[in-house]
Amino acid sequence: MSQPSPRYRHSLRVRYGEVDQQGVVFNAHYLAYMDDALENWLSTLGDLRSAHGWDMMLKKTTVEWQGSVGSGDMLDLDLGVLHWGRTSWTVGYLGTSRGQPVFTGEVVYVSVSLGDNTAMETPAAIRAALGDAIDLFANDAEKR
Repeated sequence: MSQPSPRYRHSLRVRYGEVDQQGVVFNAHYLAYMDDALENWLSTLGDLRSAHGWDMMLKKTTVEWQGSVGSGDMLDLDLGVLHWGRTSWTVGYLGTSRGQPVFTGEVVYVSVSLGDNTAMETPAAIRAALGDAIDLFANDAEKR
């Protein structure tokens, strides 16, 4: 079995209904894009939730914009785990369009027991599936 990639790319086309009167994606949609990207990454790794009695809940998020996208634009989201704690972990998001920076984001998740949402230590299998922590923004420091 091959080693999981510690970085995942999710691409989407911005829809007309996601754009505001200024002609750019309304800020709240970026959180949905980030959530969708993580769900798509997890779906490539099998049913981790059922297999390990595990789920996750968002604790904190930050988003910083460096640019914007509008209707019909392609948005590429690169994501990876930035930090592993005992029960929490941080995922970084790097959004670009046509190679230009659009936004960076970070989400702190807490691992919880599937079904009752009790905080739990992140199972080793989840850590292995998502890979070691990386510096997603290393080559992007001047854009942050």
